[in-house]
Amino acid sequence: MTLQGNTLKGDALKHAIGQTRDKWGWFVALGVLLLILGGIAFGNLLIATVASVYIVGWLMLLGGAIEIVHAFGVKTWGRFAYWLLSGLLYAVAGFFAFYNPLLASAVLTFMLAVALVASGVLRAWIGYQHRDEKGSGWIIAAGVITALAGLLIALRWPMNSLWVLGLFLAIDLVFQGWTFIAFGLALRKMKQA
Repeated sequence: MTLQGNTLKGDALKHAIGQTRDKWGWFVALGVLLLILGGIAFGNLLIATVASVYIVGWLMLLGGAIEIVHAFGVKTWGRFAYWLLSGLLYAVAGFFAFYNPLLASAVLTFMLAVALVASGVLRAWIGYQHRDEKGSGWIIAAGVITALAGLLIALRWPMNSLWVLGLFLAIDLVFQGWTFIAFGLALRKMKQA
């Protein structure tokens, strides 16, 4: 029974991989689209920044709505108040992102700078704690670079809040595009082999 179950799982996996290989063109097309969008974002970082603020705003509105609905499902008054207040705060922050996206971008850019500095310092410290292990130098270097990026953003804040989030979005779109293109071409190569 176990052998037959493993055979069925193996056949299903081979079938899924085969179907994915047949769709290699879609991965390449998606990659090209993401590259184009990344290029557009690089061309106008302010619009890309506003777009990223709107994305965060929608996510906060959705998260707030879910927490508010969840509040009505809890049984005690303390928990109800906590979830309701939390959901309302998320929803207000989401509305704020739509009401004043430039001010919201300044807040998000500052939070990004703080997060980069904190995570970079933590990563460097962890790497230093394991400095006797192979590869710890890479962890320390990555931590230092991340912390320096956060410091650079913080030192130019709030002026850079008009373009930093857009720059991050543009870079992410370009890398995602190249990744999908590479994946699609690898699937095509596997299909031909």
